[in-house]
Amino acid sequence: MTRNLVPMLVVALVVVALYYPLMLLANVPVAQQALDNGAALECKTTVACASSLRSPVLPAPMQLWTGFRSLVLPLTAPTSILPNAWATAGNTLLGLLLATLVGIFFAIGIVASRAFERSLLPWVVASQTVPIIALAPMLVVVLGQYGVQGALPKAIIAAFVAFFPITIGVAKGLRSPDPLALELMKTYNASDQQTYLKLRFPASVPYLFTAFKVAITAALIGAIVAEISTVGFQQGLGRMLFENSRASDVVSIWVIMLSSALLGILLVALVGWVERWVTPWQRAR
Repeated sequence: MTRNLVPMLVVALVVVALYYPLMLLANVPVAQQALDNGAALECKTTVACASSLRSPVLPAPMQLWTGFRSLVLPLTAPTSILPNAWATAGNTLLGLLLATLVGIFFAIGIVASRAFERSLLPWVVASQTVPIIALAPMLVVVLGQYGVQGALPKAIIAAFVAFFPITIGVAKGLRSPDPLALELMKTYNASDQQTYLKLRFPASVPYLFTAFKVAITAALIGAIVAEISTVGFQQGLGRMLFENSRASDVVSIWVIMLSSALLGILLVALVGWVERWVTPWQRAR
């Protein structure tokens, strides 16, 4: 635990040390232009104005802190980050569950049948090249015509983005057993079902959790895009991004994006915790 935490803290300290110079580098030209145009600013110098722009390219640390505090407190308000992040996390996890069911089904088909792999895999790859920002509104409209509303459309869109890494990861895991082990199962006259249950599925568990870590971040992106695309849906970080973007609140947009990144880190950490619990033999490595 400590070995993993120290590098993260080192990277965090480097980011903090570089943030203020980068903020000045991004905002000074905008501040100078505003001063040259005679804008009514309370600041007098370019550096001071760079830290207090109403629409900064990169918010100053104090602006981020003020924006974070205004979007978090009160904790239970509809406009607070916490309940909206909770809604987005729920959509993401439900999407991951759906993606797991679809991905494992496709992976078994790919491993069990070469014909299935040749016919399906190109379409699976092609599905991931469709821009989700364009596909999400159409899926929401189509699903709405069939009465699918609420969190489920967002979860379906998240699953659409996330099932590909699970399919590929599980397929690789199912093919990972040593050929001698497969021959041994045949020697014991094991059926295909017994081979999968006793050998292939246990061998695929590490690959599955690796795929989960990739898929859950993809599902988070899909859930946020779906929340942005859903008219009338008033919960989620995606909806907060949409509303604050429409209001041109740059600082709030940055705070929400950082909160989304933090949520992604927590979700990946959750998958890692489940992996350590399910595969205790991996801890010693």
